[in-house]
Amino acid sequence: MRILAFVSIAGAVYAALHAVVLWGVHPLLRLWPGGLVVVLGWMGLAVAGLFVAPLLERARFEAAARAVAWLAYTWLGFLFLAAVFFGALAVGEALLRFAGWWRPSVASLSLHGPAAAAVGVVAVLAVGVYGLFEAARVRVETVVLPAEGIAGRLRLVQVSDLHLGLLLRERTLAPVVAAIQDLQPDLVVATGDVVDAQVDHLEELGRLWRQLEPPLGKYAVVGNHEAYAGLSHSLAFLEGSGFTVLRNEGRDAGRGLWIAGVDDPHAGGRAVDEGALSGPPDPGRFTVLLKHRPEVAPGAAGRFDLQLSGHAHLGQIFPFRFVTGLRYPLQDGLYELPGGGHLYASRGTGTWGPPMRVLARPEITVFDLVPGRKREREPGGSR
Repeated sequence: MRILAFVSIAGAVYAALHAVVLWGVHPLLRLWPGGLVVVLGWMGLAVAGLFVAPLLERARFEAAARAVAWLAYTWLGFLFLAAVFFGALAVGEALLRFAGWWRPSVASLSLHGPAAAAVGVVAVLAVGVYGLFEAARVRVETVVLPAEGIAGRLRLVQVSDLHLGLLLRERTLAPVVAAIQDLQPDLVVATGDVVDAQVDHLEELGRLWRQLEPPLGKYAVVGNHEAYAGLSHSLAFLEGSGFTVLRNEGRDAGRGLWIAGVDDPHAGGRAVDEGALSGPPDPGRFTVLLKHRPEVAPGAAGRFDLQLSGHAHLGQIFPFRFVTGLRYPLQDGLYELPGGGHLYASRGTGTWGPPMRVLARPEITVFDLVPGRKREREPGGSR
């Protein structure tokens, strides 16, 4: 029932986006004989591609599936950008019509014309192409934190939301692995959504992950997309890639570091699992909690020193961050928590859906933990 509701809502939103864009470009299409037929035909093919790609993948036509998926999901990104532009244009047009009731002098004015449509098309193409390049430019973000209890300076590297699968493969993961190797971490963590879609053809990706052998190991937690891809297959891939998967449990990582991890709710995780946050044998150790979603469960504050999360992608394509921010207000960077400790929300290392990012550059995050006392908290916490 939940799947049917999701498909119905997603279908309605997708149809609405197309309707807004068609309204916006219609003045241009009137100047192009047959243009409406061409545009409607392309939109129909793009919609069909979202359903055809997984069928081709299941039939083992991987090259064809990837080509169809790339076209369909790239169109989805351009469609969103176009809907934002023409949606704003529609609001302006409605305000002009409203003002025309009181001021007849503005009643004849209109924003909905060939010039505005042409500007919108050019702007969307420019921003969309930029977004394709931004998605491939992974930035290394560095955070230095005092960590009481650790033995010497310790470097932890976080990746999140790679969404490896049909679209993102070796060309995405290889430079990420190379960058992590250059950073020489003591420990690597992955905070969910490492994989996406089917995972039974990702052997080469597992080989790349196994090139990383930090002295304190590699740890991962399950995100919602590991559950969507098939939890047993996802776990087999992560473990075969050399990750220790923490499923509502904690481990002594060495050098005064305690690593805890919880499953995403879609994989059966609870808000706070006592097995994960029961605390290390030595309460003086520095505790890192791996949790896919950037939210602090009731009662968890003060029971860890640093929570590492992802999931929201900072909206991935601006201005969608304002939508994700309604559900996840802590979605970009380091936050000091009112109950003690910090939360870091990664923008993610890969992409989901459209292979583009706009004003939400992907990241690999470096945490240099330095021996020292924890900083005093300000009342109410601060960013």
